Amino acid sequence: MVRAGSLVVVESPAKARTIAPFLGSGYTVKASLGHVRDLPKSRLGVDVDHEFEPKYLVPKEKKSLVDDLKLAARNAKVIYLATDPDREGEAISWHLLQAGEMAGVPIRRVVFHEITPEAIREAFEHPRDIDMNLVNAQQARRVVDRLVGYSLSPVLWRKIRGGLSAGRVQSVALRMIVDREREILNFVPQEYWSIGADLTRVGAVAAGRKPGKADLFRAGLVNLTGKRGRLTIPDQKTADGLVADLKPAVYSVTSVNKKQTQRQPQPPFTTSTLQQEASRKLGFTAQRTMSVAQHLYEGLDIGDGSPVGIITYMRTDSVRVADVAITQARQYIQQKYGGDFVPRSPRQFTQRARGAQEAHEAIRPTAITREPERLRSHLTPEQFRLYDLIWKRMVASQMANATVETVTVDVDGTNAQTSHSYLLRAASSLVVFPGYQVLYSESKDEDDNEDEQAQAALAKLAAKDPLDLQGLDPKQHFTQPLGRYTDATLIKALEANGIGRPSTYAAILSTLQDRGYAHKEKRQFLPDELGFLVCDLLTEHFPQIVDIQFTAHMEDELDEIAEGKQEWVPVVKEFYAPFALTIERANELIPKVEFVPEPTGEPCEKCGRPMVFRLGRFGKFIACSGFPECRNTKPILNIMGVKCPKDGGEMVEKRGRARGRVFYGCANFPACDFTTWDKPLVEPCPECSGLLVQPRPGRTKCTKCAYTSGGATTGKAKPVVAKAVTKQPRQLAPAGRA
Repeated sequence: MVRAGSLVVVESPAKARTIAPFLGSGYTVKASLGHVRDLPKSRLGVDVDHEFEPKYLVPKEKKSLVDDLKLAARNAKVIYLATDPDREGEAISWHLLQAGEMAGVPIRRVVFHEITPEAIREAFEHPRDIDMNLVNAQQARRVVDRLVGYSLSPVLWRKIRGGLSAGRVQSVALRMIVDREREILNFVPQEYWSIGADLTRVGAVAAGRKPGKADLFRAGLVNLTGKRGRLTIPDQKTADGLVADLKPAVYSVTSVNKKQTQRQPQPPFTTSTLQQEASRKLGFTAQRTMSVAQHLYEGLDIGDGSPVGIITYMRTDSVRVADVAITQARQYIQQKYGGDFVPRSPRQFTQRARGAQEAHEAIRPTAITREPERLRSHLTPEQFRLYDLIWKRMVASQMANATVETVTVDVDGTNAQTSHSYLLRAASSLVVFPGYQVLYSESKDEDDNEDEQAQAALAKLAAKDPLDLQGLDPKQHFTQPLGRYTDATLIKALEANGIGRPSTYAAILSTLQDRGYAHKEKRQFLPDELGFLVCDLLTEHFPQIVDIQFTAHMEDELDEIAEGKQEWVPVVKEFYAPFALTIERANELIPKVEFVPEPTGEPCEKCGRPMVFRLGRFGKFIACSGFPECRNTKPILNIMGVKCPKDGGEMVEKRGRARGRVFYGCANFPACDFTTWDKPLVEPCPECSGLLVQPRPGRTKCTKCAYTSGGATTGKAKPVVAKAVTKQPRQLAPAGRA
């Protein structure tokens, strides 16, 4: 398949280890460890006066690796660039070609969406040239983002404080969070009431016996008979008047309507929908989801002798599925569940998201026959849970519809004395054929038993049946504001508005938190004071940068560059000319913004003066308002939801004194001095129930026993114990201390 002396370059060592056994002899597989060139960190690196020419450099830490690639390239007869199948991967291949001095050697670009022997063989049999349209689209994004970041960030340094940053996409996401928070703060709840009537068929309940669940149903007051819409009940006085009028009313069934509806399964996952569903069902952050998915894609040892990728490429906005995968799924469903669960024809999904690249595939298992339970012993708990989600979603997408029977009963309640006639309505639904829901359901909030009981009570009714009133239940309600964004809802909103692309969502959400612009409480994003300040400054003086439509338009233009419909330099020039003028005006007009410390409501335990929230190098922290006379400080604790293995206290996230490195320790410090550099996990050790920690993504180890797992191995290793030191290390200090 591959000629002797061929060099294959991929991005990661894990991918290299997985691919190598598939290719046979006569080749060398090297990993670039991501990008080998980038714009310089210490200066703009873009020549705005000469067609926005980027000044790429090989970072110091990559020079020895590039030298190694140069040597390998000189000894190769053919070079295969096998980086990821997206714009970023295409750009990395182009940078490898430039930095590796590969001119004079035949260059072939190979693309595959899954790391399996069949997919690798197919890719190497059909190589192509580097697609410069994709490269230029990525260049344009990198240049525009550099122009925005290096122009706006100094404005924030001068006007707010040093160390801040403003990104083209992150600024829009921040504005969405801030705008939502202000909507919540300014929301004025409106009171309203509802009235429910508990009813039974006349004669259904024997004298002296309370009605059972099979006889009783609840109908809600809709309106006066003949009126459209829903009756507004603004206050208790109105509700009490209606209850008084409804008590002596005579009730009867007006109509009973039964119908069956079909519920279709959702398509297999895209990057966005995977991050959303993993957030809802598994509690994963977007970054955690992508980290785990990366390992599933690049290859794991699942007991077949060598690593293999068990899912397809995880950065995609397409819902298309290869015909061979659809066939495998239909065959599996037939064997496992029977013919009733297989639709007559295969399902084909199309993506409606703007900019979707239909040449890609959805995220799916590389082999349907690899049932999650078969792989459980080879995967970490995180890997298993995410793979299980991906596998079930893919198989369910090719299963038959679920059939749901809905019964709707309209009830008339007439008060003869007041001549008022009311419409009340009861409805219930019941799954009569589960279809795909036997395997996977997007949401499940109701109790099935209650549905069956309500369905049974309503199914007994017929038009004109007289009813007995068992009771009335008036309830007070208040309108609620829109909820704060979670990982799932923010990603959904970004995608719906065309902001960012699949590879950027996780980074956007992480950056907002790392910069101290927003934090999470109960998995919801809340803007910090710094976030409000930055957002307000950008909104007032750089409205285009935080404008959703403008940012979405830029994404559309990047897509057109990728499709060869536009040249990248004119697109950047059109953006930069007015932007540069705005920067000049801003430097002259914007006054410096002062951060006013916010009281915490607690006194300083050292001097008694009020404690306040302050901004430091590493974000917000608590300090005494008497600074500099009193230098008492406290961290704002990020509780991990895990108990300390030493004294049972809460494990919290902290930052080190030297470079702000994150570590984890017991909240009861200094009484308890347990610390670890590795992130604690909620899941206990499967062998001893001790504390599991994560040294790096995809790998876990126990702080109590010898258990370790992740990567290409799973099993026991040398004992790894987190040391309980008698004195906290010098470099460790609460966040915010200088």
